[in-house]
Amino acid sequence: MQATLERWSSRRAFILAVTGAAVGLGNIWRFPYITGENGGAAFLVLYVAFVLLLGLPVMMAEILIGRAGRRSPVASLGHLAAQAGASRHWRLLGVFGAVTVFCILSFYSVVSGWSIEFLVTAINGDFVGAGPAEIGAGFDAFLADPARMTFNHTLFLLLTMTVVAAGVSKGLERLNNLLMPLLYLLLVLLAGFAATTTGFGPALAWLFQPDPSAITPLVVLHAMGHAFFTLAVGACALMAYGAYMPDRQSLPRAAGAVAALDVTVALLAGIAIFSVVFTQGMDPAEGPGLMFVTLPIAFAELPWGALWLSLFFLLLLLATWTSSINLAEPMVATLQGLGVRRGRAAALIGVAVWLVGLLSVLSFSTLAEWHPVAGKTFFDLVTSVPTEIFLPLGGLAIAIFAAWVMANDTANEALGVGESGFRLWQGVVRWVSIPLTLVVLGAGLI
Repeated sequence: MQATLERWSSRRAFILAVTGAAVGLGNIWRFPYITGENGGAAFLVLYVAFVLLLGLPVMMAEILIGRAGRRSPVASLGHLAAQAGASRHWRLLGVFGAVTVFCILSFYSVVSGWSIEFLVTAINGDFVGAGPAEIGAGFDAFLADPARMTFNHTLFLLLTMTVVAAGVSKGLERLNNLLMPLLYLLLVLLAGFAATTTGFGPALAWLFQPDPSAITPLVVLHAMGHAFFTLAVGACALMAYGAYMPDRQSLPRAAGAVAALDVTVALLAGIAIFSVVFTQGMDPAEGPGLMFVTLPIAFAELPWGALWLSLFFLLLLLATWTSSINLAEPMVATLQGLGVRRGRAAALIGVAVWLVGLLSVLSFSTLAEWHPVAGKTFFDLVTSVPTEIFLPLGGLAIAIFAAWVMANDTANEALGVGESGFRLWQGVVRWVSIPLTLVVLGAGLI
């Protein structure tokens, strides 16, 4: 099979694209509430440590495979395995990655549709003057309305697949170059607003003054899992992006820049959110409802609250849009590798994801009483199994392939840091990242 001819036009384009893949619900929705549930600064310190020891090395492994193969994930894995004299069945890892991102995108587009609904509601000023009971009831009514949920799910997927169908340079790169700087601008504006609130000081103290007594085995496990989830590793999406990477770009520097930007986005989002929460005297450990119930209540009572809340949900929509585009790319690349034209591949993937996403939509209404496994709705299953089991399992296989299976000279050339740098990376992946990934996977299976 021929190697792909597409490339990112610049080093900056590659970094923005991979950051776009990494930055999303994990940073702006999941990071604040999981930090709130796990003691603030104690969790943050562990999270950053595991980004360096777990997330970043495995991210480099995934990009490295794509860069060395210069094909779709399935084709790259098969080609590199054959080159190393290993089983060509390794290419099935690419299929597994496509299944993983398919499952994730099916619920991701549904949850991202919530941000569309809340953005429109915030712009209309409907949160202003509303009490906690009214806002909570409004969210529950939205979830129970399959027509509204389906409309937002459909609109979000159309936005996503239209960009993917346009290709790497005209679609993904162009949108990432436009939206990622806008996302950072909105974050800085929100953090600047947070600095004017009375809760800014307490929020900084809560985020950056760790209490060692708050560190428990469960907090450590959650920090490991989030470090893995937030960098979008384990689903071969970054492998597809590595195939488009410019030849002369430094992979470690690019991956390091992405990790730094990813953590920075999470921190700025946390500062903005917890400053408002502390200003209103609310509990930071509100759980998943922090984003869609607690924040509207908190912002509604602040000066210019409707404006700032609108900007916040615009930020959330942009982050989820760039992430969903990058989730769809490896699936489209896989079909392209089978000879399907990009536009048709994007349409096929979009329709299939939309259909499965309807099961998540209906999990809050028509199918609310349907519990396929262990008392969980379909939405519960599709949001937990891919992220807690499939991603760590995929990441484990990717790390093993890059550090143990690939020919050393091929991996060394793709990494591009010289023999000593390669040996350091390989040692960290083999003896630190892989064992930590096993722990994350084991926690997900329990």
